[in-house]
Amino acid sequence: MNGDTCELLCLDLPHAEAVRAALTGEEQARALAAQAKALGDPTRLRIAAALQLGEELCVCDLAWITELAQNLVSHHCRVLRTAGLSTSRRDGKLVMYRLTDAGHRLLTAVSGSPAPLPAGTAEAAGQALR
Repeated sequence: MNGDTCELLCLDLPHAEAVRAALTGEEQARALAAQAKALGDPTRLRIAAALQLGEELCVCDLAWITELAQNLVSHHCRVLRTAGLSTSRRDGKLVMYRLTDAGHRLLTAVSGSPAPLPAGTAEAAGQALR
């Protein structure tokens, strides 16, 4: 018999029902999975980390920071925004991005690093993006 299955039917019904009642619903699980998938891409993970460190950055800045083409960065920023992990605003001709609270929480959970570093820690910021 497979080591991953029970050999007996030993359902603890009260406990199992309590867990089922508290479990995230299917729709919420899909939304959370979409957010996790958005950060599952290494490029988006780096862009999110840059946003966490820089608080609010334009696509031009993000392209320079990540050494990627602006159109590629713009695409990845849209994916993060669609997943609810970032938000954007227009500032003249610039599009400024920042992480949402959900984006900060998920990035911190994934990376283990806290919110933005204090100003003047450029060396630490560079290490965090590697």
